[in-house]
Amino acid sequence: MKHAGAATLQVLEALLARLRALPGLVERTPGCFYKGSNAFLHFHEDPSGTHADLKQSADGFTRVRAETAQEWDALVALAAKALETPRP
Repeated sequence: MKHAGAATLQVLEALLARLRALPGLVERTPGCFYKGSNAFLHFHEDPSGTHADLKQSADGFTRVRAETAQEWDALVALAAKALETPRP
């Protein structure tokens, strides 16, 4: 599964704007977000659609589908919750 390209990121622009508004996130490269010095969220594309890899815990990334408005809402909610959760 490859990282999302420019065309996919353009489709995701409204979602990316919502993620950019979350406190504590820094977008180091288009579509790749960090929390402090740690990778936090990035996007992939494949024939099954667009997905985000979200770091919800120290155990690693969780893959979240990001195709529909409802999935975007869920992703933003998950990201906001993960940002609020302190890490040890």
